[in-house]
Amino acid sequence: MLNETVFRSGEVPAADRLAYWAERVGRTHAPVRMTSDHAHDFRATQRVLDLGPVSVWPATFQQLVIRRTPKLIRRSDPELFHLSLLVGGTGTGSWDGQEAVYRPSDLHINDSSVPWEIRTGKDPVTAVGLELPKALVPLPRGADCRSVPKRVPAGTGIGALLAQFLSQLIADTACYRPSDGPRLGGVVADLVTALFAHALEAENSLAPDTHRRALLLRIKKFVQEHLHDPQLTPANVAAAHHISTSYLHRLFENEEATVASWIRRRRLEAARRDLVDPALRSCPVHAVAARWGFPRAADFSRAFRTAYDITPTEYRSRAATADTSPRR
Repeated sequence: MLNETVFRSGEVPAADRLAYWAERVGRTHAPVRMTSDHAHDFRATQRVLDLGPVSVWPATFQQLVIRRTPKLIRRSDPELFHLSLLVGGTGTGSWDGQEAVYRPSDLHINDSSVPWEIRTGKDPVTAVGLELPKALVPLPRGADCRSVPKRVPAGTGIGALLAQFLSQLIADTACYRPSDGPRLGGVVADLVTALFAHALEAENSLAPDTHRRALLLRIKKFVQEHLHDPQLTPANVAAAHHISTSYLHRLFENEEATVASWIRRRRLEAARRDLVDPALRSCPVHAVAARWGFPRAADFSRAFRTAYDITPTEYRSRAATADTSPRR
């Protein structure tokens, strides 16, 4: 059986549990600061598997805000990469002015040398943590630790291979000997190296400003392709791109309209084109509205009149009259 240690919060007095959990994470990864809505009676469990220089730690814990600050980095930096395979719950990570939302089957990545903050959702989080020295992960030429992606899907490709390996490893450690630990750690390091190399090539080491612009373009393309969906809200757009709603609003700060206004404007423009299309003249106004994400005809009529100072029916009628007027 692999060498492992186990922690259960019930073994610690309730008033001391959050501080003890912060200390555990500090020893497993690097010193951090924690706050929680459940500080009075924090619940957490953790197993730490010894794989030589690498450690794997499945854990379940309640809502947390975890911060790795510049002051803590100056005080102590073990030069580690941390990866977490999210099994249950959600979280939002912030670093270097960027942000990512994590959901089950995502791998999120932290660097002990870079300030970051993780805010988990209200439900308990179950994750498989992985710590490995950065010296064991050679990065592609021209890349550095700050260019390592902070979120990688674990549903396909190398991310899926790593997730499957970790899941199988923690499911049954009885079939291994302690001497297998370092060898298994070497396999983990090779998979992480391959994962980083693949992700860095895919991202092409984009600068932060370039990344933001590329993300904004992807979001706008997504909106255009889903205008028909009445559930196309800022919250759902953000979720589809693994960012928070607040970060989505920040992306649109220098645009001509807010996210919701931009969606509504695109929908109205599409509906206006359909209203004057001779091929759609027999299509009722309410059907045109529903086609472009307005399930309630009254809401569509009100938004259309506000935007164009005319009702949809009047607009279509004027266009039809213009088409049938004799030309000189």
